[in-house]
Amino acid sequence: MYIWELEQWPVFGWDAQRLAPLLAEANREQGRLMGKMEALGFELRNEAYLQSLTQEVVKSSEIEGEKLDSDQVRSSIARLSLRELQENQNLIRAAFSSSNHQPSG
Repeated sequence: MYIWELEQWPVFGWDAQRLAPLLAEANREQGRLMGKMEALGFELRNEAYLQSLTQEVVKSSEIEGEKLDSDQVRSSIARLSLRELQENQNLIRAAFSSSNHQPSG
């Protein structure tokens, strides 16, 4: 089930006291992960980043009903400079905005 299929979409409520400890734990785990990523070195860190962005684009497209080829997405993302990716991750989605979802460039 997708979030927009929920009856209360798009109006949600939450219990801040119940959510705060979960968010704090997620924040701690994110910090631990970032520390581990720093220890990997430049090449492995970039590879992990590329893989993560590839998965994000493919999964986001699936939610929208589009099936993209992971290898094609990865190739298009890899052609963008690391700085471009870090400054604006929307560039990734822009690479697939054409009607036939072919990589741009």
